[in-house]
Amino acid sequence: MNKPGKTGLKRIACAATYSFAGLAWAWRKEAAFRQELMLVMLLAPLGCYVGENGVERALLVGVLLVVLVAELINTALEAVVDRYGDEPHEFSKAAKDVGSAAVFVAMANVTVVWALVLAG
Repeated sequence: MNKPGKTGLKRIACAATYSFAGLAWAWRKEAAFRQELMLVMLLAPLGCYVGENGVERALLVGVLLVVLVAELINTALEAVVDRYGDEPHEFSKAAKDVGSAAVFVAMANVTVVWALVLAG
């Protein structure tokens, strides 16, 4: 069932606006996102330089972007949990811990991929 609303280019423009608002919010409110974005800005050019072909460059830069995606999803999850309530709850803690674990796994992935590509 289609929901009524914007279609075509208007929908795409609105989606882009919401996406940029989300990026701006994460930049303003999340120190971890700022730190990870700075790391991406430093390492992405290095990945493009040291990668010997397009596949290596795509891997080296792509895994960095996965960290940002994981951080954005973690930030959204934390915002929803915090909005729901401040009182401690087992599921709230689990949700935040699992979101943090996703970022950790993404960072571990960066380490493994960079090590394998640079060692190869």
